[in-house]
Amino acid sequence: MTMADAISERGAQPDWLARFEAGGRVYALDVRQIREIIRGRELLPLPGAPSLIEGVAELRGVVLPVVDLGRVLGGEPVPASPAARIAIVQLGELVFGLRVAAAYDVVPLDPAARDRSPLLTSRAGDALVHAVARRPGSPPDLVLSLEQLVERVYGSAGSPEVQS
Repeated sequence: MTMADAISERGAQPDWLARFEAGGRVYALDVRQIREIIRGRELLPLPGAPSLIEGVAELRGVVLPVVDLGRVLGGEPVPASPAARIAIVQLGELVFGLRVAAAYDVVPLDPAARDRSPLLTSRAGDALVHAVARRPGSPPDLVLSLEQLVERVYGSAGSPEVQS
């Protein structure tokens, strides 16, 4: 019996997570927040932008800001490689690109297998990881909060690393 079968048998609808890599670690986002995933591409630097905005990309006539997830997480920028992708994400009316090292898959998640982020991290004022997803036979996935990610980008606007 697959996980999807087991979830269906209990009558609960699974959550679906898109899994990707940044900084050598696997993270996930709720698929309802992802419009599409495209191949990495050259970005046009945006002078004066917050430090976490790498630049802008044009996608079918729309110019989108692109944020590097590696830098948002406090690590190195995502390296250019054939596996690099840009997840086009949406939060309300805000649409932007999220550069990741690789996009892996979309997996179902039994809602009962989702744990809240450890209390210490959320009480410390940083709830970028808002849940931990447990799947049988796999290491846990850290589920990111797109809302907190956007707040971190907005917060970088005051940082001394603003692009010029």
